[in-house]
Amino acid sequence: MIIQLENRIQDIIPAQIETCLSQLKIPFYPVETQKASYLVCTPEGPFDIRLVGHLEGVKDVHIVGDKHKMVNKRWKVEDTVIDLGEGLSIGGDEFAIMAGPCSIDTAENIELTVSKLVEKGIRIMRGGVFKPRTSPYSFMGKGMEGLLEFYSICKAAGIKIITEIMEPSVLEQMYPYVDIFQVGARNSQNFALLEALGKTDKPVMIKRGISGTIDELLFSAEYVFKNGNERLILCERGIRSFESAYRNTLDLNAVPILKERSHLPVIVDPSHGIGIRKHVRQMAVAGAAVGADGVIVEMHPDPDKALTDNKQTIGFDEFGQLVDQVRSVHQVIKGF
Repeated sequence: MIIQLENRIQDIIPAQIETCLSQLKIPFYPVETQKASYLVCTPEGPFDIRLVGHLEGVKDVHIVGDKHKMVNKRWKVEDTVIDLGEGLSIGGDEFAIMAGPCSIDTAENIELTVSKLVEKGIRIMRGGVFKPRTSPYSFMGKGMEGLLEFYSICKAAGIKIITEIMEPSVLEQMYPYVDIFQVGARNSQNFALLEALGKTDKPVMIKRGISGTIDELLFSAEYVFKNGNERLILCERGIRSFESAYRNTLDLNAVPILKERSHLPVIVDPSHGIGIRKHVRQMAVAGAAVGADGVIVEMHPDPDKALTDNKQTIGFDEFGQLVDQVRSVHQVIKGF
């Protein structure tokens, strides 16, 4: 159950509501977000919402039986739209496209990529500066130096940045230069990181874990929401399976299920989902066809020379075809 309050809590729960819930022996958890104040309640059995619905300070009461409450569509039936400012949003009627290299490398390549994005009318660039790698001897990104260079070039062109954050200790340092924080698959259950991101007002995109279930992805988002941040995006990036013919199994089944169960926008990552350059475009189109709110794609001016994930990184020509095709498919899907 979710109790939405009339006014912001500011650490003070209306006494009448607190007394009522305590007498009914219903555990409750205050949640203060950028938009509103809530009490997330976990009654053990059936409960008559009229017992609290009439109390002063209660705006609405929502019955949500699932364990993940705040991200649940049973509570918020209208889809969430993430406003990035300057007329740019993720969710709703628009189809978001985010593209760029797996890892930021040279200023020249950033500038070339930005030019391609501007040419195609795309306003969000992805690029890693802190990279979690399977091998401790692999390139792990250019760090804050790379982020500052990335930000400077994108800012001048009106391009928003999405980049991965790996630990809470760098959040404050990265904050001024990031428009969307990405939580990678390996960190999708890094609860300390999720809680820290819940205390920021920047949008957060959470990738599904390498072997994560849909429930686990929703619980990861719930951690962020419970700590105060409603600006959340879910990402299906493929899961590990028995199949070895491609990098991951891009679970397109997850898109309609997530859209059915949650009000949050859903993004598809076809690059990690299949891991094979020549098939990325088809899988991006498939993501649009099943109702995703956007795609995030790895792209580089010279894919073979990309510092990381070059086998799944596409070039500019292929990217241009991908953009045209996913936009066309999205328009068709909108008409259904």
